[in-house]
Amino acid sequence: MKKTIFLFVLLCSSSAWAQLQYGDATLAVGNSQGTLSVLYGYDWELGSKKKFMVGLGGRFTSYFGRNQYYRTAPAKLTSGSSGLFVIFKPDIEANIDTFLIKSPQVNSLNLLINLRYAWSNRLHMGFNIDAIGFSFGADKEGTYLNFPEGSASRAKPTSLNILLTSDNDKGSLNSEFYVRYFLTKRWALKAAAQFHFTEYTTSTAVQQFPGPNDRFRNKSLMLAVGASKRF
Repeated sequence: MKKTIFLFVLLCSSSAWAQLQYGDATLAVGNSQGTLSVLYGYDWELGSKKKFMVGLGGRFTSYFGRNQYYRTAPAKLTSGSSGLFVIFKPDIEANIDTFLIKSPQVNSLNLLINLRYAWSNRLHMGFNIDAIGFSFGADKEGTYLNFPEGSASRAKPTSLNILLTSDNDKGSLNSEFYVRYFLTKRWALKAAAQFHFTEYTTSTAVQQFPGPNDRFRNKSLMLAVGASKRF
């Protein structure tokens, strides 16, 4: 047992698991919406060539939009089940309603997971995704669109964020496919495709079919640019 612990400590402290600290600032823009995000993370470079990296970090994202449509969120309604493989099931359109918010604004603070590959000293490509955290923001007036004339209701950002699977996810989560190009040893430019969820919970269960529901989600695909610094 002592030998196992010693080997584990030695492995974690060796050059094969070199630690890299970095920070990002990113601006993303989509259709009448956008995000500003900052993150701080630790990556561990694996192997003797240090090409592949895995890491953890924290990310703050502020989302803002105009006239955004939020669809029914829970997987048990959108897909008829909430199992692990719900990602492969088509939406049941008859179960999905819409909640319109004129000026959504959601702030989220999440733990993220990062995977990265270094093609060269200057060019890195990777993927990161929020895993768990919380969201906050002001209550918003919205319109539930299942009525011919619309029905007004108030909504607030869903407070708990957690990555599960597809529509099993809850809250507001950010993810990116990105490329970084290092101009110097420390500074890099970043370009990314950002996939961002925001979620609101209405003050009452405005949707009643096929069951009561107060959670509505907006899925946004945006282009992003940013800057990174290694510490």
